[in-house]
Amino acid sequence: MNLEDHIGDIIRKARGMSNVSTGVAARAAGITEVELAALQDSGRLPSSIKLAPLAEAIGLDATKLESIATGWLPVKPDLSRWPGFRMFTSAGDDLTVNCYLVWDDVTREAALFDTGFDLGPIAKTIVAEKLQLRHIFITHSHHDHVAALGEVRQEFPQAMLHTHSKNAPSEHRNKPNEIVLLGGLRITHRETPGHAADGVTYIIGDWPEDAPPVAVVGDAIFAGSMGRGNDSWELARQKVREQILSLPGETLLCPGHGPLTTVMEERAHNPFF
Repeated sequence: MNLEDHIGDIIRKARGMSNVSTGVAARAAGITEVELAALQDSGRLPSSIKLAPLAEAIGLDATKLESIATGWLPVKPDLSRWPGFRMFTSAGDDLTVNCYLVWDDVTREAALFDTGFDLGPIAKTIVAEKLQLRHIFITHSHHDHVAALGEVRQEFPQAMLHTHSKNAPSEHRNKPNEIVLLGGLRITHRETPGHAADGVTYIIGDWPEDAPPVAVVGDAIFAGSMGRGNDSWELARQKVREQILSLPGETLLCPGHGPLTTVMEERAHNPFF
């Protein structure tokens, strides 16, 4: 799977984050504004570009941006370390989005994190693995992440919905310091607003064989990038630093778009941090 954001997307986001105009960024990079616009659209670097001065001008780490430019991808994780973990990718409205199914290997109790656009493969897995869907956790309420929520709730009415949306009924809103048990697994949450007002990261721990935690991060962070700071860039970056990159290095990060990654990989390669 390719990165969610190519280098042009990253540069565009960073300009917005730092409030740097096209002209200022182009001069720092030693290219024309036309060339910069083409780069942002295509992800193809002009041969004459100077990445280090550009990175400094738009608030990115130059070394990490260079690693993106030379083709960095996160190491593909060995998912056998986490029995009862499945990633689904679906498409709709010109978007591709991830959601995740997690279950306890003994009790077969399951939880779904976001829904994506397509219930079909999720429902088939629940039947094939003889699971009982107990919980639905929503990372944020942007349309692509909850597109199939109505279908999921109709198909699995016994599943408890968990969200950080202030518009949800109180029984469905995440509680401070709440712990949800899924068989032997332990699910907690950390607030990660900035991209969305109701942004939240769910952390699944106590896996068999002392496997590292799994963090479902929504659009707070992607492999090599982050979600747009729709509400606040400053808050979005702060929460990622404090609530996600502070997790153990081997923690599996499960973003709403793009490939799986780890805390260790993002500390080393994400140019926003």
